[in-house]
Amino acid sequence: MVEMWDIYDKDKKRTGKLMRRNDWNMKPGEFHLTVIGIVQDLEGRFLVTRRNLDKEWAAGWWELPGGGVNAGEDSKDAIIREIKEEVGIDVSNAKGGHIYTYKNESPEEKNNYFVDVYNFVLDFKASDIKVQEEEVLEFNIATFEEIQNYEKEIGFLHYNSLKPAFDKIKK
Repeated sequence: MVEMWDIYDKDKKRTGKLMRRNDWNMKPGEFHLTVIGIVQDLEGRFLVTRRNLDKEWAAGWWELPGGGVNAGEDSKDAIIREIKEEVGIDVSNAKGGHIYTYKNESPEEKNNYFVDVYNFVLDFKASDIKVQEEEVLEFNIATFEEIQNYEKEIGFLHYNSLKPAFDKIKK
């Protein structure tokens, strides 16, 4: 079954139009919605994953769990689903929620999107993590300093765009 995404306008309102997942043929002013989850343990460390080396884009880079919001789905349901799929953690009853949204416009790539960033704080340990092997090479429960090092050494997906969210969390 083909995964479909809603198309949003510049104000992040659904237009009633749909697109196929990863079908980068968006017109100016059209956006899709993605989500990223900052999953934090009780010690203030962050669950990060490393993308498989066979990924078409950003192979081997570190990232946070997340993905596309399916047609008709709201972003909170999408991030709960994505975190469960990618790392096996259920954040539906965790403390936290939406903390930040950013917008990216790439007319040359025909890929415009909004990203809703969530922060969830809960008690978990490494033995609770069950990675989606098709997507994830490895994981770590990292400090912010380790994330900064990943960005410098290998690459950390959306690092600059996520910095304001991390700054909010650190306050």
